[in-house]
Amino acid sequence: MQNWNESMGAALPQLERKFARFDNARTVADGVEISGYASLFGNLDQGGDSVAPGAYAASLKAHAEAGRSVKMLWQHDPAQPIGVWDEVREDARGLWVKGRLLSDVARGREAAALVTAGALDGLSIGYRTVRAERNEKGHRVLAQLDLWEVSLVTFPMLPDARVGAKGDALPEDICSGIASVFREARAALERKDDAT
Repeated sequence: MQNWNESMGAALPQLERKFARFDNARTVADGVEISGYASLFGNLDQGGDSVAPGAYAASLKAHAEAGRSVKMLWQHDPAQPIGVWDEVREDARGLWVKGRLLSDVARGREAAALVTAGALDGLSIGYRTVRAERNEKGHRVLAQLDLWEVSLVTFPMLPDARVGAKGDALPEDICSGIASVFREARAALERKDDAT
């Protein structure tokens, strides 16, 4: 699978990605409006990184001053915008987003149906690190980020980066299968990191 930065040409920097949660703050209105946290401050991810409060401030200010917006993409694919983020802001908890899935776009309609059904429940940020520091435990603390996009994703890297299941509890065999998919995805990401 081709890296999307390669497919878009060398002019784009290599973006990093972090996954967060819709969690209970996620809302869906009329099948097209969504909101939730795309990033949570202080939470250590599987890569050993955490985001510091204020990390997005300069980027959000630059976007506003230039009249640009943070893009809403499907699975980090720049060829598949699925809506618009009407509000992207930091609060004490993290990076909060509110936007609209575009029903005039086929993938936007699909995403709305999947989010409403609980089948699609992850958010992920695409960004470039401007400034980071190591804490006393050796973990990278992301102090300033250049935010490019927030994607709706199927499989967040973090186990807690998910909306709670809707309806009845999942049978144990289904939960085991989902856990297996996460382990395989993590192993594939680690192999990819080792190869680069």
